[in-house]
Amino acid sequence: MITIRSSTMNRRTFLLRSTGLAAAGLLSRSLVRAQSSGPPAAPTGANAAGARPSTAAAPAGPPIAEFRPLRRNVGIFSGRGGTIGWLASPSALVVIDTQFPDTAAVCLAGLPGRNRRLLDAVLNTHHHADHTSGNPVFKPSTRTIVAQANVPKLQFAAAEKSGTLDSQVFADTTFAEAWRHEAGDEVVTAQYFGPAHTNGDAVMMFEKANVVHMGDLVFNRLYPYVDRPGGASVRGWVQRLEEVHRSFPADAIYIFGHGIAKFGVTGVRDDLFVMRDLLTAMLDHVQKGIAAGRTKEQIAALDNLPGFPDFHVPAPNRLPGILGTVYDELTA
Repeated sequence: MITIRSSTMNRRTFLLRSTGLAAAGLLSRSLVRAQSSGPPAAPTGANAAGARPSTAAAPAGPPIAEFRPLRRNVGIFSGRGGTIGWLASPSALVVIDTQFPDTAAVCLAGLPGRNRRLLDAVLNTHHHADHTSGNPVFKPSTRTIVAQANVPKLQFAAAEKSGTLDSQVFADTTFAEAWRHEAGDEVVTAQYFGPAHTNGDAVMMFEKANVVHMGDLVFNRLYPYVDRPGGASVRGWVQRLEEVHRSFPADAIYIFGHGIAKFGVTGVRDDLFVMRDLLTAMLDHVQKGIAAGRTKEQIAALDNLPGFPDFHVPAPNRLPGILGTVYDELTA
């Protein structure tokens, strides 16, 4: 059974001051620069393309991970899966997304200045396994797990289909449109704009630090995963990115769910428009193909989208599958 406790809030952005980083003693390998973390189907965290979110267990060997401060006690953790955002101040601890159990344990143990304190909250940007599979690790050490109201239902359906219900921990605090929490001298917010990558993506912000976590609304120069069974809408995704671009500050630091090594998993507000332009070009390509009477297979037979060389991954390539999904959306 999924227990859901409703919560409401108003929206805002988070501002965070630079903070020193405590070394994580249990990492047996040197912490490396945040690597490009591909979609959950890539068990190594590489830029694998085309596969669906996976609930696969961690690969053998210790995960390579990094804690990187951004500003005002806020930073990111890169391991395997979607980028984790964190607030670690003397008065509050908050984590956004939880990756997989192995890297979640590394993140929890090495969270700067934690000293066994309870976390104020863990937030899930959406339901995919590479953002929620670490929930069981964090659950005993946090007061609440927060997500948009559609997330527990989508997570339940995906886990039921994959036979992994027994390993799920769901959000116990949900919100329809917005959520807000004062965490010490920081304010953490979450806002739902509508269907995009899934039908439960929330944009989260550390207001005072001015850091915005986009979750998988941005795959930084990486062909995205479009979860049509999970309520995705490519047309809606374009609109969501435009709405978020209008709603959040130009000088914020933006955290992205995934990205290639060259560009990383943080960026600026205009990176949202790079993602929007890619999705728009996909829609245009498919619409023109439909108008010309081409079949789905003919339209999807494209190795690289002209004008977007940074997104190209030679093999495996997610692009044909995405174009097929766009075709299904436009012809539904």
